[in-house]
Amino acid sequence: MRNFTFIWIGQLISLIGTWMASFALDIWVFQKTGSATQFALVTITTSLPLVLVSPIAGTLIDRWNRRWTVIISDACIGICILIFTISVSTGQLQVWHIYLINTFISLFSGFQNPAYKALITCLVPIEKLHKVSGMVQLAFGIQQIASPLLAGLLLSIIDIQGILIIDLSTVIIALIPLLMTKVVEISQYPVEETQKVSFWQEMIYGWKYLQESSGLLEFLILYTIYQFLVGCVFVLAYPLVLSLTTSSQLGIIMFVGGLGILTTSLIISKWGNQWENLTNIVITAMIFSGLWIAIAGLRPSILQISICTLLFFLCSPIINGLTQVIFQKKVPPQVQGRIFAITGAISTAGLPVAAVFAAPLADNILEPLMDFNGPWANNIIGQIIGSGPGRGIALLFVILGLFTLIITLIGSQYPTIRKL
Repeated sequence: MRNFTFIWIGQLISLIGTWMASFALDIWVFQKTGSATQFALVTITTSLPLVLVSPIAGTLIDRWNRRWTVIISDACIGICILIFTISVSTGQLQVWHIYLINTFISLFSGFQNPAYKALITCLVPIEKLHKVSGMVQLAFGIQQIASPLLAGLLLSIIDIQGILIIDLSTVIIALIPLLMTKVVEISQYPVEETQKVSFWQEMIYGWKYLQESSGLLEFLILYTIYQFLVGCVFVLAYPLVLSLTTSSQLGIIMFVGGLGILTTSLIISKWGNQWENLTNIVITAMIFSGLWIAIAGLRPSILQISICTLLFFLCSPIINGLTQVIFQKKVPPQVQGRIFAITGAISTAGLPVAAVFAAPLADNILEPLMDFNGPWANNIIGQIIGSGPGRGIALLFVILGLFTLIITLIGSQYPTIRKL
């Protein structure tokens, strides 16, 4: 547990730096283009390469040393950040540079993320997985509290260049505990197994394992649909808030969301090992998160959006953290690299699809409908959610929230999911 905590601290520091840079660059792209569709391309280039590389990465991770996979992946991400920094320093940064470098960072993350998850089971006993999962989600809560506030404060002082330098420094800090910690790796094959299998057989095995594991694949499909719907929300959240207020207020709302993640993560870390039937807990959190999304879109109120953001992110660690625990407990450690890569690819696939679907729908259809002079401005929908900039996005929030609630209720009735 001590070794994991050492590595976790390094990853937390790196996460704060990464999200500071991401927040600053996201704001820069939206202010530069003013387009939700252009903004959505950031999400596509951040997630699609990860989806494509994950099945291959997972198989290689189970063959390779997992600690060194994380180290090399982090180092390659650091090189990408260095290129970002040079582009800004020379005054050459363009929107397409962000898309291109994000693509490479996403590719390396396709190795880093599942390797880190699989490494956890080499570092801690199974009875402490709830605590560790809570700590992982806690890191996301801390970064969401710290990163937007720090980025908003530092942008006016050191500009994007300084934030990227900080990001690069945090990557170097994250490498130190990984290089210093000794990890007992889990053998891929049992000692008595002598028959070698091909690379492609190993890659296909992960998918076959999910198919043959009662409930896991069905639960993953439900989780993927949820991630798609929530992905649409994430793609449009910044444009919605920025249509009502400033980037500094957006940072405060993200801070509020971080408080939600922090609170629930601490609860999971302390009492998560006492919970039974984790699947039902995850499904309940999904239902409530859909409700908060719908309510957030009902009125052009920053206060209402802030409250719903807090409530949504109270649910987030339960959904993501306990889903990870379910798979860590159900899947043998020696094949977790493949399984986590496949599950990560399938669930993440919803994000680029969401970006392609949600942003053009908002820009080209819903926003004109809900404009001050739009055809829906004065009907019952316009009277409920209001009209003007951002209200088409708000209408999509209401629709997405209701879909999330309904589909989760339907999925929860599948017997294999209920028995998982």
